Amino acid sequence: MNSPNIPQKTGDTPEILEIELDLLLEAIYRRYGHDFRNYSRSSLERRLAQFQVDYPYQTYSEITSRLLRDSLFFHKLAAYFSVSVTALFRDPFFYEALKEKVLPLLKTWPHFKIWHAGCATGEEPYSMAILLNDAKLLNKALIYATDISLPALQTAKTGVYPLDTIKQGSINYLKAGGLTSLSNYYHALYDAAQLDTSLKKHITFSQHNLVLDKSFGEMQMIICRNVLIYFNQSLQNQVLELFWESLEYGGFLCLGDKESLMFSSVADRFTIVDEQAKIYKKRV
Repeated sequence: MNSPNIPQKTGDTPEILEIELDLLLEAIYRRYGHDFRNYSRSSLERRLAQFQVDYPYQTYSEITSRLLRDSLFFHKLAAYFSVSVTALFRDPFFYEALKEKVLPLLKTWPHFKIWHAGCATGEEPYSMAILLNDAKLLNKALIYATDISLPALQTAKTGVYPLDTIKQGSINYLKAGGLTSLSNYYHALYDAAQLDTSLKKHITFSQHNLVLDKSFGEMQMIICRNVLIYFNQSLQNQVLELFWESLEYGGFLCLGDKESLMFSSVADRFTIVDEQAKIYKKRV
């Protein structure tokens, strides 16, 4: 718990820091309803350390005192907790696996629903919409994209990204076996680009808290990549149970490349579709 990256006052001990962090997380939960108590402690410590670099607070107690009385300050802090790494067609091998092993089965449904949980700024849902459009399946799909962060969702709803993001996305798209040029799906705007509005028609963005909120409905596929790694084992199992309940039998669950169902509470309720891409199918 005693991280060298965290500014400390003389006399702080690991026990004091542990208590202070417990009180900080409890204050957030009781004051604002966001439950970070079962997030990975090492991940929280790193993010708080960065927050303390950017803001002049030496102790967790000082942060707690401020956020209890200042909701704008809390939202600044919460943005550090929900930072995620995402990109258009991130991990092209994942999209190749979807195209080869999942889409042929998805198209057997007259219509299907996909839930992108923890969608961050929206690059993954848009990537999915493009993939489905290439396969002539987009008109059969409804994509729900959710995240805990309202600022991230605001970016996602605009569909506007820096050109560097678009350029890397173009490279990833081709590596994933894209059928055309990504430029067919966006319009350049000076130093940024806006994804085509036709993609947005099939995506519904909304706020959802994986820790506190309930099932998001019966889905044919759920994608939650590189989110569970920030939770402890207990919370991982809780969220995986939520996904299992939210999936139709025969539906697909997709996790991040550093995540797995192995040793989870739902491991025996899924079969492996692609081990590298971490794609699983709910047992019938």
